[in-house]
Amino acid sequence: MIITRRNWIFQSIAMTAAGGLLAAEGMTRDEVHEIRDKTVFHVYPVGKVRKTDDATFLEIFDQYQDAMKGLENYSHLYVMYWFHKNDTPEKRSILQVHPMGKKEIPLTGVFACRSPLRPNLIALSLCKMLALENNRIIIDKIDAFHDTPIIDIKPYIPALDTTSEAVRLPNW
Repeated sequence: MIITRRNWIFQSIAMTAAGGLLAAEGMTRDEVHEIRDKTVFHVYPVGKVRKTDDATFLEIFDQYQDAMKGLENYSHLYVMYWFHKNDTPEKRSILQVHPMGKKEIPLTGVFACRSPLRPNLIALSLCKMLALENNRIIIDKIDAFHDTPIIDIKPYIPALDTTSEAVRLPNW
């Protein structure tokens, strides 16, 4: 059976909505998992984090410089980057950690903490933008290493990125 990624996504949604029932007529659970396992996303760096003694900035590759148009209208940015120093099968397979490396905190799933060890090594930092200079975005700080690959940048928009509801957090 040939299935497109688009159809697979819709079938996955249908299966979830149906409480796990297989909505793809004639497909076994193993066939659905095989298709899922073959789904590949290509993510390309758009720049690199640069750190000097005097400054921290995001250096955007020349071919993506046009994507920076309008950034000057924002004070803060979300920067998504790749935890490239953890890109090994062993580190990607770690699913529970002691948050912040503190052994006194119980093991916690990586989806419930900010560990750099995760199945997909996508990191997210909220950064204050200090200036724009050609293909450089000067920021206050970022929890990333020099030369860390940047995979995306999005403006921080309070109406979209905050909640008026009570927030629950763990006690650690």
